[in-house]
Amino acid sequence: MNPIQLAHSPDADDIFMYYAIKFGWVDTKDYQFENIGLDIETLNEEALKGTYDVSAISFGMYPLIKDEYALLRTAVSFGEGYGPKLIRRKDKKLKRNFKVALSGKYTTNAMLFRIYYPEARPVYMNFLEIEEAVVNGTVDAGVLIHESILDFDESLEVEKEVWDIWVELAGEGLPLPLGGMAIRRSLPLNRAIEIENILIDGVKVANDRKEELCTKLENDALVRISDKMLTKYLDMYASDESIELSALQIQALDKLYELGYKHGLWETPIKTEEYLIPREYSELRSR
Repeated sequence: MNPIQLAHSPDADDIFMYYAIKFGWVDTKDYQFENIGLDIETLNEEALKGTYDVSAISFGMYPLIKDEYALLRTAVSFGEGYGPKLIRRKDKKLKRNFKVALSGKYTTNAMLFRIYYPEARPVYMNFLEIEEAVVNGTVDAGVLIHESILDFDESLEVEKEVWDIWVELAGEGLPLPLGGMAIRRSLPLNRAIEIENILIDGVKVANDRKEELCTKLENDALVRISDKMLTKYLDMYASDESIELSALQIQALDKLYELGYKHGLWETPIKTEEYLIPREYSELRSR
């Protein structure tokens, strides 16, 4: 067996997309996947170190690891009219240099936030602590991500949707890129192609057996939310749109990377297609 480290976050959409493999519902050939669950910013930081073979990452930090990791086409999360939310207390007015809690320096929402609010003062913390930090006044505002966007304290309200920031920066018609998967370039190309196809199958099977998988995840206490809220969240971030990057999603990623380059976040512009695993390799081998 070939051991492969598969690192992902503990939020419901990542758990959903990878656990069809964990439960043995997918043919994994001669690979043995080791599931490693860490919060997304820790995964971003570990990707910068090249720690894991395959890892969930924030799309907004991919240009920083492009030489060590290729982008995978599957297990992608995009917003379509929704996404992270900038929240504040209802009795709070934000100044230009407001103090804001973000879920990590390398997250996509932090990237877009810093471009849109250049005078704000970011404080980085675990996403599970952000809501309370805003409620108790430790910060003036915070960006909620993952399941926390669905239900938060009644003393809070939305100041700005990151979706609206994205539309203002990128224009109409593109989904909001949030997170995806990257694979270490040091793996042999034929292996990388096989792993990508296994993960694609895993997301397909998860969607095909959604009700059964959700029940199992809830019964085994593997997710933080349940019932209708779990279904709603998965409809947003783990759907048929997550199986494989579409042409429109690639266009959205190109726009994200264009924005980052324009605002000096990396030194060279990148085009997404150039950093995906070249499928033509396996086509040539099969001839």
